[in-house]
Amino acid sequence: MRVRRGAGVATAVALTLLLGACSGSAAPEDESPTSAGSSDVPTDEPTDEPNGEPSPSAGETPSVPVADPAHAVDPPGAREGRLWSADILVQWDKPLDDALVKQIERLKGVAHTERIGLGQVSLENRVLTVAAVDPGAYRHFARADVADFQEGWDRVAGGEMSTTQAVSKRLADKAGSIRLGNDDGAPTLHVGALTPQVPTVDMVVNTAWADDIEMATDNGLLISTDDATPASIRKPLERLVGKGASVQMLDVASRLGLDPDARLTAIPTGSTLGSVVGTYTYRVAGGQVQPDPAWVAANIRTEAVPILGSVTCHKDLFPQLRAALLEVQQQGLADEIHVGEYAGCYYPRFIANTTSLSNHAFGLALDLNVPGNQRGTVGEMDRSVVAIFKRWGFAWGGDWRYTDPMHFELAEVKRVG
Repeated sequence: MRVRRGAGVATAVALTLLLGACSGSAAPEDESPTSAGSSDVPTDEPTDEPNGEPSPSAGETPSVPVADPAHAVDPPGAREGRLWSADILVQWDKPLDDALVKQIERLKGVAHTERIGLGQVSLENRVLTVAAVDPGAYRHFARADVADFQEGWDRVAGGEMSTTQAVSKRLADKAGSIRLGNDDGAPTLHVGALTPQVPTVDMVVNTAWADDIEMATDNGLLISTDDATPASIRKPLERLVGKGASVQMLDVASRLGLDPDARLTAIPTGSTLGSVVGTYTYRVAGGQVQPDPAWVAANIRTEAVPILGSVTCHKDLFPQLRAALLEVQQQGLADEIHVGEYAGCYYPRFIANTTSLSNHAFGLALDLNVPGNQRGTVGEMDRSVVAIFKRWGFAWGGDWRYTDPMHFELAEVKRVG
């Protein structure tokens, strides 16, 4: 297979959703794989590209689009071998142990496994799961139509991401790219394929991106039980992996968005969120997030700050929050923050109508002047107050595609004093 290097940013591809949606995405049943635009999509017609490279002639293997040669891996080629059901996903907060994987593979009911990297990114107050994978191997756990969508896997290998239509619609910029985090150095990836994802996974990238995203490449294990019922191996699997791992039944997660019986894990990426939050484990009961009490005891505090008085937040938020509010006060803008309209900081919850964690679950976001700053509006928040919070390392929801002008969240750790 010939690889075309330096082709520029490739255009997004849509995949037919034939069997119903995964991860909350949906599309018309008669939609077929298409390419949006044509500047970098191989065709059988002569090209007008500046380098004069002709398109493949009849009978020649078409070139593989490589959007980012620095983050490309070998293209996967045509799919070979059978498909496997994605039945169980195990996530650790450390790299997998080879001996443990062999023990898992020997469990009765385990038919096939695949190591992947898992990390969580915070994007516009939604914590989404990114999987760093070997495209050629991981595709065997996808639905048949997704697994055989060759161009999509070629684009992932070439440095682009695969995600759902819903995620792309919410987060992609005009160039069709998504920035994975709030840090200044957070990488920006072009969306190359729009496809349903394995349950609980929101975005897929190749392993060459792992260092840039600051995530592992082998802290997750996909398990297929084939003809066996996934629940039948849950208890022996949990005994084997220990309490430090999250074990999710994906058949349940495909219906509910997550496995409510699992001990769930979020490992935020990036130098800010990752260093502050660490490993966040939680359970879900009655639709409510219940963080590990040890994490809460180590990280959540109630302290006094200027203007707002006593608030409950992550301990590492307080220095910058105090500094921002003190400057607001010193600039004579204290009246622009309405104390009675403050809606909280630490609030372990999901985003409404989703199973995505909010940054409030970490105590790293706060909502101010709620009534006049609703979602989808420009809001009434004083822009001088906004500028002060930004100087002290906060991101403002009013800058998002789907605005949330009441919302401020920690985006950068700054030294105070």
